[in-house]
Amino acid sequence: MRLMIIQRSFFLMVGVLAYTATATAQSPGWAEAMFEEKNHDFGVIARGAEATYRFKITNNTNQQVHIANTRTTCGCTAARPSRDLLESGDSAYIEVSMNTRKFTRKKDSNLIVTFDAPAYAEVRLPISAYIRTDVVLTPGMVNFGAVAKGTSAQKVIDIAYAGRDDWKILKVETKNPYITAKAVEKERNAGRVKYDLVVDLKGDAPVGDLRNQLFLITDDTNSPRVPVLIEGRVEAEITITPRAVSFGVLTAGGNKKTVNVVLRGRKPFTIEKIESESGNAAYQVQLPKTTKPVHVLPLSFVPSNKPGKFAETFTVTIKGMAEPIQFTARGEIAAATAEK
Repeated sequence: MRLMIIQRSFFLMVGVLAYTATATAQSPGWAEAMFEEKNHDFGVIARGAEATYRFKITNNTNQQVHIANTRTTCGCTAARPSRDLLESGDSAYIEVSMNTRKFTRKKDSNLIVTFDAPAYAEVRLPISAYIRTDVVLTPGMVNFGAVAKGTSAQKVIDIAYAGRDDWKILKVETKNPYITAKAVEKERNAGRVKYDLVVDLKGDAPVGDLRNQLFLITDDTNSPRVPVLIEGRVEAEITITPRAVSFGVLTAGGNKKTVNVVLRGRKPFTIEKIESESGNAAYQVQLPKTTKPVHVLPLSFVPSNKPGKFAETFTVTIKGMAEPIQFTARGEIAAATAEK
């Protein structure tokens, strides 16, 4: 009888532990809770315009999350994730694009995201837009591409309108202080109007991604605002990828994990030293001795026997550069599973 009670207690304990480990993932709505926004309305947009939106997703569970599939319910939209595997604490984006060249007028769709780990779940996010037939952008966005820090850039796109003889763009609005824009009328004839949209990026724009919208303010009564997407990237002399290294979840006392950190320069350069803020010996990285435009640094972490989260900031000193560059690393050490 005593043996039976002990066995029952053991299995009950195992069941409780198993439930605790998966409770976060099994709770209703765990997958939907990872999304920062639950829907998106593109509003009224011009035909031919690049219309994209990024749904941010953050793994706020304590387990690895895998995106099995992304799809949409209308051929007017398409979706793709920036990555499909997220460790605990990781963030990613699911980018949705609206096809404004093939489709017009009111369009409704849904983004459906399917997860198969740590448990099966499906999230449905509504998407809508109204695509104008009278205003056409060519090309559909302002794309600066890669711009070197300290360099200004200019892009011009065509705006074509068909309708009223007296249709006008009154002004152009942009909230980015490093971007200026103006609409220059080119032609007006028999209900057709053409403008050049001239967009300038200032030379003092900071390093980083450009993803903004500007708005054409027209004299239309019902839909005076026409959004135009702006994309690009201001690049430093040397860039680091990834700037935030994720080691994920490691087992206490387990094997080391290595992640490659890539440094790219516009010309060959030499790395003088790499320093960690804490001096933690658990991190291992070999200092390259060559001079070249691309350096691959294998960064390793050896997990200790103590469970918990870890984070570190690394400073890289480049020969001839006044300011060093930095990147971060983080992860979590999980307790080792007891052997049976």
